[in-house]
Amino acid sequence: MMINKELVLTYLYILIYILLSSGVILYNKWVLSPKYFDFPFPITLTMIHMGFSGVVAFFLIRVFKVVAPVRMTWQIYATCVIPISAFFASSLWFGNTAYLHISVAFIQMLKALMPVATYLMAVTCGTDILRCDVFLNMVLVSVGVVISSYGEIHFNIVGTLYQVTGIFAEALRLVLTQVLLQRRGLTLNPVTSLYYIAPCSFLFLLVPWLLLEQPMMQISQIQFNFWIFFSNALCALALNFAIFLVIGRTGAVTIRVAGVLKDWILIALSTVVFPESAITGLNIIGYAIALCGVVMYNYLKVKDVRASNQLPVENIPERAIKDWKFDKKSYDHYSDDEKNVNHIVGNGGSGGGSISDPGGDEEAPLFPATRLSHIGRTLLKNTQGLVDKY
Repeated sequence: MMINKELVLTYLYILIYILLSSGVILYNKWVLSPKYFDFPFPITLTMIHMGFSGVVAFFLIRVFKVVAPVRMTWQIYATCVIPISAFFASSLWFGNTAYLHISVAFIQMLKALMPVATYLMAVTCGTDILRCDVFLNMVLVSVGVVISSYGEIHFNIVGTLYQVTGIFAEALRLVLTQVLLQRRGLTLNPVTSLYYIAPCSFLFLLVPWLLLEQPMMQISQIQFNFWIFFSNALCALALNFAIFLVIGRTGAVTIRVAGVLKDWILIALSTVVFPESAITGLNIIGYAIALCGVVMYNYLKVKDVRASNQLPVENIPERAIKDWKFDKKSYDHYSDDEKNVNHIVGNGGSGGGSISDPGGDEEAPLFPATRLSHIGRTLLKNTQGLVDKY
């Protein structure tokens, strides 16, 4: 029996994505939790990630010249990158703070709200229209999350509010990315995203850090282990590239399915790694209801893309595989057909911790799949885009 090497390699990439995505979330929880590593400073941890990512991106672009920077003007930076970085920093700050108050399993269940938040922000900003079928799916998702919350044994209102606020901040960031960057025809791959957004996000986090955490760190007996924080930041950075790699070989629909599998594995695994985070039957029932709503929502979005473009939803884009590399060309404009696809996909397909994300993946929300890169334009013609936070 002949083994298809390409297929094996594809499954290997998907496995790496699931391991990295789950690992980063569990790692962050372990570092921040007072019961384990006991470093209860989520802003500091996020700033370490941003600083590390920015430095790596600088070396890749300016020193090793792996990719060329985009043609960024001060006007575009001030009107586009700065607002997006502000909401990106906020989503990371609030999302990581939630680890101090609620369990990983419950956080994953709350992330099912990501499509709801993204859709509401898109409608509010005028990039999507209010539709009855989508609205009913959003109600179903919300009901499922409410049931799951009701069944949470260690429910904490503070942690829940932090997580939900982080979800809405990420949703607004995704919509702003479409409105401010995509409509200008500006493409950002993972490296250029880190290069421009990470330093700006670091500066935004500096203000709350000086006000909230820096005074506490002076009076607290904190432990700083270089290898712990280095490996943590390295995993978060690797996840960004893993998402890009999986979509490049398969497509965004595949990574959605992988995201669903990852969420269920993570919920089960978190109860083993952190025994205090028990889950109940009502948790599972509520999450299953919410997941059904998310699945239907994404089905409607895929259906919209197919109807408007008359293209297959999912296949392995051979042309993208041939072009799989960091192209030196990093600035282009989109055709009208591509803009139409972006309008449909970008409005609600980006998103949260169930199948609407990995970008929304809180582990790696630096770039939505609808604008992954120069190569991403090719993928978008064949698949629907979407990328949970670290």
